[in-house]
Amino acid sequence: MEGSKSLFDEFIAQEAEAGKGLYFPVKTGILRRLLTRQARCDDLHPNPEDEFCMPQIGPNYKIISAYQQQYVDALKISQYYYEGEPIIVERTHPDGYRIINGHHRWAAALRTGQAKIPIRIVNLTHEQDVKKILANSRHTKRAALDLDEVIFRESGPFESEMPFPWNKVYKERIRPGVPALFRFLARNGYDIWLYSAQYYSTDYIQNYFRRYHVKVDGVMAAIGKRAAAAGDAGKKLEKQITEKYLYTLHIDNDSVLQIFSDKKAFRDFPIAGEDALWSNRVIDAIVEIEKSVGEAEAP
Repeated sequence: MEGSKSLFDEFIAQEAEAGKGLYFPVKTGILRRLLTRQARCDDLHPNPEDEFCMPQIGPNYKIISAYQQQYVDALKISQYYYEGEPIIVERTHPDGYRIINGHHRWAAALRTGQAKIPIRIVNLTHEQDVKKILANSRHTKRAALDLDEVIFRESGPFESEMPFPWNKVYKERIRPGVPALFRFLARNGYDIWLYSAQYYSTDYIQNYFRRYHVKVDGVMAAIGKRAAAAGDAGKKLEKQITEKYLYTLHIDNDSVLQIFSDKKAFRDFPIAGEDALWSNRVIDAIVEIEKSVGEAEAP
């Protein structure tokens, strides 16, 4: 895919236009996701919602050139196939994959004539998934937590590890008491929504917590980049989520923030104490919140 910048820009514009009217994401089973490690560069489609495909922004050719040099250097050593960081993709209908993250690496692979490139397939939550969750929910309250900053931990203390072989599939560790907290939330009528800046598959996270015998209702992954690409549509979707519920509890490391759907009122409940007792403190705060709500609703 050698050629001038203008020719490559034209190629990207054509691919993005085709993606708007032809390709849409479909779910991929866990076995296929685990076994698929690479794909033909020609089978990858640029995401028309990504800034890479926007005429006013477009590809950054300095970044592409840097990746091209990496590919050339790697091929001098292996003389086979670049085995670097995989491109994050979703499988698409009628064929191939839509790029979620890694457009510049894909462009560099095309321009250096590589046949295949490493990929990692994910299933992300889309607008239709969110609407289905909201339509099927019978709850009027929501708990929102950050997977990266609140739930998953790099160092202890940890919740008990999953038994073999699941501990080899789901390697992330969670802080102690999270399953008990999630069960408490579910029993008290809360939908549980998890947010992450990482590219987690929705079903991966939901299955992860099923191994701890708890249910997660919504998973919003790669929120930063996807929100920027979605623009007003993303804000509208988040508004639909918040307006579904009377209020949302934003559960953080240090506090539980109760925000009402009209956003005209909120209350902050600080959490104090040892890290190992974090879930106990959160539950105590929620009990206080439930009590105050009940008193406010009493005749």
